[in-house]
Amino acid sequence: MVAVTAAGFALYAGSPPREAWWVAPLAVAVLAAVVRHREVRAGFGYGVVFGFAFLLPLLGWLQDFLGADFGPWPWLGVAAVEALFIGLAGAGMALVSRLPTAPVWMAAVFVTAESVRSAFPFGGFPWGRLAFTQDTGPLLSLAALGGTTLVSFSVALIGGGLAELVRAPRRWAVPVAAIAVPLVGGLACWPLVGTDANAGTARVAIVQGNAPNLGLGLLYEDEVLHDNHVRAAQKLVDDVRAGRVARPDFALFPEQVGSWGPSRTDPELSAIASQLGVPLVVGGLGQDGDGRLHNQVVRWDPGTGFGDRYVKKHLVPFAETIPMREFARLVSPFVDRFQSDMTPGEEPGVIDVAGLKLGVGVCYDVAYNDVFGPAAAQGATLLAVPTNNAWYGHSEMSYQQLAMSRLRAVETGRAVLVGATSGVSAVVAPDGSVTAQTDLFTEENLTAEVPLRANRTPATELGSVPMWTLAVLGVGAIAAAGWRSRKSDA
Repeated sequence: MVAVTAAGFALYAGSPPREAWWVAPLAVAVLAAVVRHREVRAGFGYGVVFGFAFLLPLLGWLQDFLGADFGPWPWLGVAAVEALFIGLAGAGMALVSRLPTAPVWMAAVFVTAESVRSAFPFGGFPWGRLAFTQDTGPLLSLAALGGTTLVSFSVALIGGGLAELVRAPRRWAVPVAAIAVPLVGGLACWPLVGTDANAGTARVAIVQGNAPNLGLGLLYEDEVLHDNHVRAAQKLVDDVRAGRVARPDFALFPEQVGSWGPSRTDPELSAIASQLGVPLVVGGLGQDGDGRLHNQVVRWDPGTGFGDRYVKKHLVPFAETIPMREFARLVSPFVDRFQSDMTPGEEPGVIDVAGLKLGVGVCYDVAYNDVFGPAAAQGATLLAVPTNNAWYGHSEMSYQQLAMSRLRAVETGRAVLVGATSGVSAVVAPDGSVTAQTDLFTEENLTAEVPLRANRTPATELGSVPMWTLAVLGVGAIAAAGWRSRKSDA
């Protein structure tokens, strides 16, 4: 119990913003060693403890956000529910640990549990996937080959190999291969991670207008967010006119800057677009003529205003969509803020802007595997993540999200622009390196020349194939181990 508790906390301690990619395989190795050859119930219990010790500090930003008004219960509740899925992973790992080449099956089971908790309940919660600890290090390049699923599998495979090597050192061939193959494969893939501008370049501006650090007090401060970003954009206009900054091809604004009814007008944004002479890409709340609410990103054109848009695909449970409203009132302030659920989008986020195709995902979207890959497959040569992290104070949340953007950059072979209301805004190169970023709770504009890339990575071509392949392997291994166990009992 002490070992898995320490390992779970160590997994958190090795997560962004700390760059310690090597901690994650060691943490998984401890879990794998503890559950190896144990009963399924014991594996479940140890997995829950490991998961809770990892997720409770990782999700500390939930307490920063909601704690003053709702106490620790939302934070504890989310961490506990997600830890149950890691408990299921521990149970499955215990069961398959007696199979030949056990590290492979244990890793497949762990990643299967990750995939399940990324989809259920209420659309899932992918935060804390093993892949998101690998925004640096040799395994990052594997995202270009098989996406975040392959990166998570590689971390778990190394961990399983280390556990097997310690517990059964005489049978060293399989565990050594389990350790070596992902590491060597990751190093071998780095030359394949391209950064060349094979579809040209674009000059972009990211406007970070800042927000007051009010936590829940920000809930009804839409006008403050709007005005702050208009003011910051006016400084960009002044810098361009004075020649201090080259005119961008377009300017990216964060999530929740605008708020538009069916008329879809915003004189201040239209004035900024006209003065710059280039389109803006702006996130905001929108209400259509039929009354449906959306969290959307809009191209705002000089002269004509509201243009093409992307509607956020993955809505945040108990915030943008609210199940069990009467219960949710006890744990969420958004029940009273939005009287009806937002409507999610169904189409990949590809917006034509300034002669290029921009792939867009809003905030929470970046944690999911089905947003940016399809956008790249449909021709996006550059990606953008407008987000509003001002709710979470000076917590680690923004840096955890930036790590996800770094994974998506390598996965798709695209540069990624992160535009945040209060930081961290950033420019991420196609190899996952951060070439520019802002501080938290500052007003700052970034400008950069970024590469546009048209080629598709293997991960983009494969889509969800790695996830389903490992799910089949994981479920198949559990079924095979269960059959063997019943046969031996008989």
